[in-house]
Amino acid sequence: MKKTLYFFLLFTCSISSQIKGVVKDSLTGKPIPYVNIWVENENVGSTSEENGTFNINTTVKNKSLIFSTLGYKKKIIKASESSEVNLTPIAYSLNEVVISKSIGTKEIEIGKTHSEIFQAFDNGPKIDTKYFPYFPAYKKTKYIKQVSIYTDSRIENAIIKIHFYNVDSDGFPSEELLDKDCVVTVKKGTRTNRFDLTEFNLKFPKNGLFVGFEKLLVEKNKVEKTITDFNTNITQTQKTYYPFVLYNYVERDFIYSFSGGKWNRKSKENNNDSLGKMMINEPVINLILTN
Repeated sequence: MKKTLYFFLLFTCSISSQIKGVVKDSLTGKPIPYVNIWVENENVGSTSEENGTFNINTTVKNKSLIFSTLGYKKKIIKASESSEVNLTPIAYSLNEVVISKSIGTKEIEIGKTHSEIFQAFDNGPKIDTKYFPYFPAYKKTKYIKQVSIYTDSRIENAIIKIHFYNVDSDGFPSEELLDKDCVVTVKKGTRTNRFDLTEFNLKFPKNGLFVGFEKLLVEKNKVEKTITDFNTNITQTQKTYYPFVLYNYVERDFIYSFSGGKWNRKSKENNNDSLGKMMINEPVINLILTN
């Protein structure tokens, strides 16, 4: 009985450390769904729901939260002041361009690896990316027609956000290539999901491309399971967010991920075994290019 009571007190303290709020458009007052929310400099994050509401666990309320989503200026605010967060829309200034559309008579698939090792991880709130270098041969198939991602989901119609980033002068992911979120629905089971991108008329950048996925920590994706430790008689609720994305174990020079509100790079230079090959887990993401 004492053990059960002790757990209840811990659970109560944990609930009291939750920060709750809502994210809105500063001009319209409308809620903003699927906003990426981080505790600054920590690997703790969350996602706003479809109605803009969010909750995030942080034990120290004077920590800062980082709010970012496509189409709005990033905002950093104290957790204690985040009951209502208003994000400012970004006004895009488009230069006059000549628009040419895809013909679609040729196709090539890029991103396949020789690795037959597939692993699924609960990657938490971070964004993991896969780098696609540019080759002159892509000049004949310069449009991105389709993206595929290999997932494992125990629920039907889970949602996930896919990002497409340009490459800056230092080789880091930079601005996004789309002007609106690419939120897609993933079917139940272990499968390759293919998503059509022709409506975006997206060209493959000549300096390369990062494609990343963001797990959305929303109620729609959540599965809860009650687990009891029979030695201590303590019961806990385990939360899992689907889908899981599968990874290949491959050799690469570097890998980039977004966590704590910033991009992080791992390379041979900062790897412990800098003389050997750097083997990494890379999300199974492929692209189909067309003309």
